[in-house]
Amino acid sequence: MGAQKNIQRASSKKNSTTLQYLFNLDSKSSNKNNGNSISSNKSTINQSSFEAENDELLSIISNCNAVFTFIDLSESPSQQDYKRIKLAELLSIVKAAKKPLDDRIMSPLVSMLAVNLFRPLPPPSNVSSTLADFPDDEDPMSSPIPSWPHLQIVYDILLRLVLNSDSKTLRSYIDYPFLLSLLYLFQSEDPRERDRLKNVYHRIYSKFTFYRSIMRKSMNDVFLHFIFETDRHAGIGELLEIWGSIINGFTVPLKEEHKLFLMRVLIPLHKPKGMQAYHRQLAYCVSQFVQKEPALGGIVVRGILRYWPITNCQKEVLLIGELEEMVESVDPEQYKKLAKPLCSQIVRCFNSWNSQVSERALYVWNNEHFVKMASQATEEVFPVIVEGIEKNLKWHWSKSVRQLTSSVKVMLEEMEPTLYSRCLRELELQDFLADQEQKKREQNWERIELAASQNQFIQQLNSIRVSH
Repeated sequence: MGAQKNIQRASSKKNSTTLQYLFNLDSKSSNKNNGNSISSNKSTINQSSFEAENDELLSIISNCNAVFTFIDLSESPSQQDYKRIKLAELLSIVKAAKKPLDDRIMSPLVSMLAVNLFRPLPPPSNVSSTLADFPDDEDPMSSPIPSWPHLQIVYDILLRLVLNSDSKTLRSYIDYPFLLSLLYLFQSEDPRERDRLKNVYHRIYSKFTFYRSIMRKSMNDVFLHFIFETDRHAGIGELLEIWGSIINGFTVPLKEEHKLFLMRVLIPLHKPKGMQAYHRQLAYCVSQFVQKEPALGGIVVRGILRYWPITNCQKEVLLIGELEEMVESVDPEQYKKLAKPLCSQIVRCFNSWNSQVSERALYVWNNEHFVKMASQATEEVFPVIVEGIEKNLKWHWSKSVRQLTSSVKVMLEEMEPTLYSRCLRELELQDFLADQEQKKREQNWERIELAASQNQFIQQLNSIRVSH
């Protein structure tokens, strides 16, 4: 009996354990199913929320596709303000985006940017070819764009897109035709647009390493077209600023491609008559090359002398300053070769009847590097310099120029007193011989005139005899 009771207890305990186990399994299974349903619901909600955000963003982009000229009277000011608000909203979304934008957003977004930016530009305004009427701090090619309130935000969106997106992702949307269209916009006469373009184009160059060669070539084509064909382009200064940053990153020794750019593009850019508009940026680019390889200084100096202006006094003043800075970076081994052509041009400048050109050329003698260069070839240089100095002291109309010339004369006499005296004597001898030659020429003309008058008198007598 006792054994039977024990067996019954054990079997009842086993049954209760089995039922509890099954109950627990069933409850775990139901909980798991509930968890899966909750997580699937959450993912569905997240997906629907993401879709809603994308739809809202696409709607904003669609609203921004409308282009306003701001000069057409039929355009509604309220619609213009509405688009500006939508553009600002789109900019804030692009700025706040923590992950790359979806492909479904990128394509219409870049298309919207292209629709707003890439437009036909108005014909260039008539600007004085000499640019003499504009002060140095004023942009002569300044024509504000009426639609700038919209374009400003569009450029900000493009810049933020370039900064925040991966270059490989953007490559599908910002392609070569897109870059060419951006480059065309540098002809805009609004300096605000050119400044934004400069920032965007430079950022693209920095980030899109696979486009660098093509972008350099495209900019070179613009420069060459400007130099040899149109002689007019509003954005040369901004493009040279981009190039200044590019040149700064070149490694030494310079590649042959980069040296050719200096000789075929940068040096000929000294030729156009409107060079004053971009001379500061051009001089910086050229000086970067010479600082990296001082041996290029001789090529640069001879190139600038080749394009020296004849009647443009403002341009002469700028080039004198550039040459003075160039001498400081030139390899001293080239001083002797450059002294004669460089000093000859400086002498021609301080003999100029324009007092600004003359004074600027005389101030060059305060530069110790220039004086050192002249001292490397005194036998060749001094005769030219002494002749120019004596000519200034004798004939120049400006009192200040004559005073500066006297100071230079004193400095040169102290530097090479014997040579200066010898050059002065040779100059006096040349003047004496020239006077003698002039007197002979005058005497010859007098004899010719006398012979002609006598011949005419004889002809008159013969005609009188014939008539009798």
